[in-house]
Amino acid sequence: MSLSLVPARLFRRYDEITPEFLHRAGITLLLSDLDFTLAPKSCRSPGQALRDWIAALAAEDIQVMIVSNNRSGERVTEFCAGLGIPFQGRAGKPSAKGLYAAMERAGVDRSHTAMLGDKLLTDMLAANRAGVLALMVEPLGGAVTPWQKVLHALQEPFKAVCRRRNWKNA
Repeated sequence: MSLSLVPARLFRRYDEITPEFLHRAGITLLLSDLDFTLAPKSCRSPGQALRDWIAALAAEDIQVMIVSNNRSGERVTEFCAGLGIPFQGRAGKPSAKGLYAAMERAGVDRSHTAMLGDKLLTDMLAANRAGVLALMVEPLGGAVTPWQKVLHALQEPFKAVCRRRNWKNA
């Protein structure tokens, strides 16, 4: 179990993560945060671009499951129904328990699992603690509140470490 906040890879948006990239990494299960990762928090239903991306992953035998800390399952339930994918609610990230539960439900081990998210202190820490590939995106809709802007500024040094590691390994 790693307590690292550093993601394995950075992307601007979720749709930069291709089935080919995931296959090269040996990934057959993509766990994903919802809010600011796949859609702005205010978005109640998935857009066509997200539905197309999920369909492209499914066509390549990559399962997708939302892993959310949302206390109320109403929005997540509606959103996932619109995508036709399951979710693991009340995940408790940065605890790895929600990720372990999702992997068990999907029947996939951690060596074939990735976690996609926009926050270091929840998504990336949970991914690293669970021993899955940690993939980070910039928040959809951007940092809006002053607190979000502070949190995203604090994430930058960890993202810089990720960029340097990937540059050296390229």
